[in-house]
Amino acid sequence: MYAIVEIAGKQYKVANDDTIEVDALTGKKGTVTFDTVLLYAQDAKTVEVGNPYVSGASVKAEIVEHKKGDKVEVFKMKPKKRYQRKQGHRRHLTVLSIKDISRKAAQATKKKAAAKKSTTKSTKKKTTTKKNKTTSKTTKAKKK
Repeated sequence: MYAIVEIAGKQYKVANDDTIEVDALTGKKGTVTFDTVLLYAQDAKTVEVGNPYVSGASVKAEIVEHKKGDKVEVFKMKPKKRYQRKQGHRRHLTVLSIKDISRKAAQATKKKAAAKKSTTKSTKKKTTTKKNKTTSKTTKAKKK
């Protein structure tokens, strides 16, 4: 079982008991739940793709630690001009341990069925008057 989840604006492929490093998240050590699941796969035959997210799917993870990544050095130089600049930085990262990937299929299908029943089209009549001429227009409004 695996899922593709969106964390801090980036997409990660995760499975149970995986350990991933993501951009720094706020929060202390503990459990975090991500509901922004883009794809959920039980096995190779049953794959569900969200539009944009899979409803009822969630990924539970535990924050293991906050740390800094490897040092990246930026060196700028213009030859024959005596111009050299050296700069470096280290990204702040959060280490996550994936604990559970779950999907609540029964509730999701009930919600979809209820949403389809509740959306009805209503018509409104709009009338305008111009110098002794009356016209009427019928418009359809959608509920979101």
